[in-house]
Amino acid sequence: MRLTDCHNFHDFRRLAERRLPGPIFNYIDGGADDEVTLRRNTESFEHVDLVPNVLRGVTDVDLSTEIMGQKLDLPVYLSPTALQRLFHHEGERATAAAAAKFGTMFGVSSLGTVSMAELAAKHDTPQVYQFYFHKDRGLNSAMMQKAKESGIQVMMLTVDSITGGNRERDLRTGFSIPFRLTLAGLIQFAIKPMWGINYVTHEKFSLPQLDAHIDMKGDTLTIGRYFTEMLDPSMNWDDVERMVAEWGGPFCLKGVMSVEDAKKAAEIGCQGIVLSNHGGRQLDGSRSGFDQLDEIVQAVGDKIDVMVDGGFQRGTHVLKALALGAKAVGLGRAYLYALAAAGQPGIERMLTQLTAEITRDMRLMGVTRVSDLTPDMLRYR
Repeated sequence: MRLTDCHNFHDFRRLAERRLPGPIFNYIDGGADDEVTLRRNTESFEHVDLVPNVLRGVTDVDLSTEIMGQKLDLPVYLSPTALQRLFHHEGERATAAAAAKFGTMFGVSSLGTVSMAELAAKHDTPQVYQFYFHKDRGLNSAMMQKAKESGIQVMMLTVDSITGGNRERDLRTGFSIPFRLTLAGLIQFAIKPMWGINYVTHEKFSLPQLDAHIDMKGDTLTIGRYFTEMLDPSMNWDDVERMVAEWGGPFCLKGVMSVEDAKKAAEIGCQGIVLSNHGGRQLDGSRSGFDQLDEIVQAVGDKIDVMVDGGFQRGTHVLKALALGAKAVGLGRAYLYALAAAGQPGIERMLTQLTAEITRDMRLMGVTRVSDLTPDMLRYR
């Protein structure tokens, strides 16, 4: 199977599975507990039907949207995800370059493997810095200041990860940073030698956003311990309100799911929220962002930009979210599988296909702009 054989989400996933050692593939692929929410994220789109209009004259289709003052050429963006150079040696460099080519936003994670400053200097497309809230308030301020100095415009605070989810696939393989693999996990690395060759022949793996502030090297701190020991479960709305004021620019909360929390985010001065259950990787049994979208947009859509992620695999999935009032849709696994499959060309192929899908589907719906999609074009089963 080659990149040219990839025509949809599932093809990229299969190629990624062939190229990655099992523990790393399962880190991307897996969810928390019984993975109920992971499955529900995509299944939720099946309960809503599109009702197209015809004879509307749909020659010129405009996919652009604006979120938090950022103009995007596409209504999808590449969500910040951790550890990308484990999946392909280009990591975030490939992600940022592909996003820039398509004129859309990308995010850099606190657990990113390429410096946000490097990417901000290289690409003038919108970039968000995804941030975790630490017990050390001085560390929080220092990391925000570093983002400011790098030219980052938008801060995205993840609020659904004050502790790590129970990802049992990782427990079975021993996946952690640094690796502490089980025998089965080691065998998986042995049968995928090309991954290992690429890993050792390219620059040393690091976490530059954290390395300047925290010793993440050697055996001192695994990713799991980072979540359990350094992040602050006492984080509350007062803490976030202070951060919003300190940042002084577009501030977004990722992981909001309730109407009450959406209203509170607007009250404290956030410009955006992302409805998200962290790809089904945190609280299993939680609702999908798409299922919460309608009531949250109705409650706060006139006060704050509402985005959503989780389970988006098709252009029609994106259209359904846009019709309910989402300003844009975040992609995670969709581009990570493509990255793992083929680096930057993989992500570009995925975005080319998704752009074509969204354009074709908008024509079939009888609309030429994102704002033409409305809730009355949907029916619930």
